[in-house]
Amino acid sequence: MAVGFLRDGPADATVTVLLAHGAGAAMDSPAMTAIARALAAEGLGVARFEFGYMAARRSGARRPPPRAEALTGEYRDAVATLASAGPLVIGGKSMGGRVASMVADALHAEGKAAGLVCFGYPFHPPGRPDQLRTGHLADLAIPALICQGTRDPFGGRNEVSGYALSERIEILWLEDGDHDLKPRKAVTGLTAQDHLRRAAAAVAAFAGRLAR
Repeated sequence: MAVGFLRDGPADATVTVLLAHGAGAAMDSPAMTAIARALAAEGLGVARFEFGYMAARRSGARRPPPRAEALTGEYRDAVATLASAGPLVIGGKSMGGRVASMVADALHAEGKAAGLVCFGYPFHPPGRPDQLRTGHLADLAIPALICQGTRDPFGGRNEVSGYALSERIEILWLEDGDHDLKPRKAVTGLTAQDHLRRAAAAVAAFAGRLAR
């Protein structure tokens, strides 16, 4: 399958961030576009791509998302196709970040990925905290940053603080953020854009450490 990319950020960026979308929204969805633009504003190069089932929807084929495990080969294809002059950070939003995390250590060992960044990691399905998706995260070796809302139904701060996660994983907690990192302004006085700017700054600092 041919991989196409949406690009944001300076052409001469030192670090490129490769992002995959979540289960139900395409690479050019408002949420993905907002994340990409926030990262680009920090001087990062950003490349977004789509898994095959989502690309097929553009032609009218209403395919459901497959299991995350079935998409790891497509993520590897995107990494192989992407031309990145400097260090590459892989990741994505929700399911896209989860798929990236499944191939991250292998790509890191091969010298193809310097770090992992996830926006709204789906630690478990909403309402089913017993169905954890964290087994491979306990021994993760690649440097990783997860940007997570404190009230994310896929895993909030009170739950995640008790999980066995690798010490290589940093978590940026965004106060009152939901799965799209959006806070309730009436509660926090903050906006989604405030959280995205903070997350993007954290990713830029994280990427800067990897590039040294």
